[in-house]
Amino acid sequence: MKVNVEVISTDTIKPSSSTPDHLRRHTLSFIDQITPSIFMPLVLFYHRDARANITTEERQDWIKKSMSEALTRFYPLAGRVKDNFHVDCNDEGVHYAEAKANCSLSEFLEDPNPAENNKFLPFSLEDVNELALAIQFTSFDCGGIAIGFLFAHKVADASSFFLFLNSFAAIARGSGDIATPRFEAAEIFPPETFLSRSPSTWGMGMKNIVIKRFVFDASAVAAIRAKYSSNDPNIEYPRPTRVEALSAFIYSRFLASTQPDADPNKICTVFHIANLRPRMEPPLSENYFGNMSVSTASVLSRDAEDGFRSIVIPVRDGIRKADMNYVKSFRESGGHSSFIRENAERLRKGEVISLAFTSLCRFPVFEADFGWGKPVWAGSGRLIFPNLVTFFDRKSGSGVEVWINLDEEDMAKFEVDKELLAQVSSPKVSAV
Repeated sequence: MKVNVEVISTDTIKPSSSTPDHLRRHTLSFIDQITPSIFMPLVLFYHRDARANITTEERQDWIKKSMSEALTRFYPLAGRVKDNFHVDCNDEGVHYAEAKANCSLSEFLEDPNPAENNKFLPFSLEDVNELALAIQFTSFDCGGIAIGFLFAHKVADASSFFLFLNSFAAIARGSGDIATPRFEAAEIFPPETFLSRSPSTWGMGMKNIVIKRFVFDASAVAAIRAKYSSNDPNIEYPRPTRVEALSAFIYSRFLASTQPDADPNKICTVFHIANLRPRMEPPLSENYFGNMSVSTASVLSRDAEDGFRSIVIPVRDGIRKADMNYVKSFRESGGHSSFIRENAERLRKGEVISLAFTSLCRFPVFEADFGWGKPVWAGSGRLIFPNLVTFFDRKSGSGVEVWINLDEEDMAKFEVDKELLAQVSSPKVSAV
């Protein structure tokens, strides 16, 4: 459903304690430098607090106070991103907005339109600025709330953001389980002095983008995993993961619906995000803050009937390569992946058919309890670039929500694909 959201007030939340002078400059790592200057969104939805004595105003004050305390630990988020070299940790603070929605949360969750989630965010995603973090607290008529976050991808990847988010929530509910972030990424991935700005990101552009949400319940996920499994006894992991199988299925249906006639001049490829922390020698703690994830490219064979070998294996091989040597190749190519460098001309001519996948499955998306329970639902929003697929766990069970951004023409073909629709289930959040 469509929802009207009116911003009532705005404020700035500053750290509860001043950042010491020697921490005032947070140097960006090389991976931070090659990460595009974009905001990434997350919206958390909460039912009305069962304890009737806690008002919406008290919850708002609760959020602001605990945010202020959290920013003392995560001080770069209260600073300003400067050029492409550092964050000025000047304690200028986080933008905070309070808003009101004109419906109940249950009405919105009956059939939520992911594009409407953007109304729960404090800025338009196109309004890139120096802020590292912004937040909007929206109350519904029923007393339910939505908390929308925008974080600068230049400063943090998903792992870092959830490290902050759940520390922030722990402070709010009075828990002692608060992480200590490590701001040492630039020591591991030293910055380049010549990268005065982020390399332009292929695929970005203000097209007429449509976002749709497709829900795969546990039985559908199991069926798709079986479809893309291998019978080869020599394969170490013959059954693909949920993300591998759904990536293969989504990409195959995307090709079938939008590119029905094979063009030998076009390259088929998928991009996945790989977290480098567990891939380092020795592995790094998840408390390392910043961008420590990279995009991997896998070129696929369209003609092969064996989906395991034509999609799953290339994707595994691509992700397996994500290590220090992989980062070195980015450095040697001026911040671009070898795939983009080697296929620059084909990219320019539109001869690359691709989808970029990012998975938030197994991330603690539903763990942010600020003292009034965990989110009933969470999601992203309509992004500013096409051909991006995001996976979210369902709140219960092993089902997966797939959020897909495509240009309008491609989405009109993709969303009516019969094989796709045969696997998706009800979009109602109440079905979790």
